[in-house]
Amino acid sequence: MGDEMTRVMVAVNESNMKGYPHPSISSRGAFEWTINKIVRSNVSAFNLFFLHVQVPDEDGFDETDSIYASPEDFRNLKQRDRIRGVHLLEYFVSRCHEIGVVCQAWIMQGDPKEVICHEVKRLSPDLLVVGSRGLGPFQKVFVGTVSEFCWKHAECPVITIKRKADETPQDPVDD
Repeated sequence: MGDEMTRVMVAVNESNMKGYPHPSISSRGAFEWTINKIVRSNVSAFNLFFLHVQVPDEDGFDETDSIYASPEDFRNLKQRDRIRGVHLLEYFVSRCHEIGVVCQAWIMQGDPKEVICHEVKRLSPDLLVVGSRGLGPFQKVFVGTVSEFCWKHAECPVITIKRKADETPQDPVDD
């Protein structure tokens, strides 16, 4: 067992703040916590899995309420989403390569909580790390919480990393 790598899955998502095409505050926090508190300087002992789940746009409208009038418009939308997902994962993969941690990254589509738990079952990581926005009980009812669902249903230990107080935007739903 001395040569076996510890496999850590980190669920990551894109920021939903307008004009902020980067990893979410929670995803960055979960990643940094994993590197600083788990991996530390023992980079050769870990294999990180980065999973980004894109939620399909079911109504044909994006956040700017644009109307799509042709199949080409939808193809362009899907391509744009894919590019944004790849850009997101590139951030984490690049950071891992800078510090020498082995990693893999992929994009899936669907309900994030269901897909994350499915991928945990499929890959059997030693640990799942997810970020949390720290929503209150009222907000959880309307927004939902992926981290809480994963904590209850994932078939491996789950660590939930809350945002730092100084990183919390005015609206806690923003991430």
